[in-house]
Amino acid sequence: MMNRLWPLMILLALFCAGLTGRIALLNDAIFSGAQEAVTLSLNLLGGMALWSGLLEVASQSGLTDWVARRLRPLLRRFFPGVGEKGQQAMSMNMMANLFGLGNAATPFGLKAMEELQQEEKTAPDRAAIRRARARFVVLNTASLQLIPSTVLLLRQRAGSEDPSCILPGVWVTSLLSLLTACAVLCMQQAAMRRKR
Repeated sequence: MMNRLWPLMILLALFCAGLTGRIALLNDAIFSGAQEAVTLSLNLLGGMALWSGLLEVASQSGLTDWVARRLRPLLRRFFPGVGEKGQQAMSMNMMANLFGLGNAATPFGLKAMEELQQEEKTAPDRAAIRRARARFVVLNTASLQLIPSTVLLLRQRAGSEDPSCILPGVWVTSLLSLLTACAVLCMQQAAMRRKR
């Protein structure tokens, strides 16, 4: 879908710029946007490297195993039939989302999906693992964030006097988002039980 959308948007911009005689402005916008994208990427790189490194240290120190054991009752409820490796990968992704790592959480989410895909091949109830993957995507999308590090870094780079003033709002909205996702998943599970 995005492979079609981006070229369409580029062609539309070129068409409109040509129609209104603003090709020079479009050209300036393209180059200044590219320069700002590189600057922003470099600014975010330090924060992403820090949090990704901390998560790797947590993984190698056994902290993620400890978190996975603490999350296991919750993970078993939402992801019945998922094995230990899948639960550990999911807990890593949840920790990354908890710290608001955004794109740094993606590799952990992909690892969790790979583990679930492997488990699906040998699972007695393949449909349960497929449902677990769908639930994981929902909970990953509606994740709770305690420290939205990427947003805080962006606010700091933009010159905000108090980048962390958004924390209470982030906590409330991300908690409501997560609770809503959990409620929908519980209702879906109850509906599936009634059908059986």
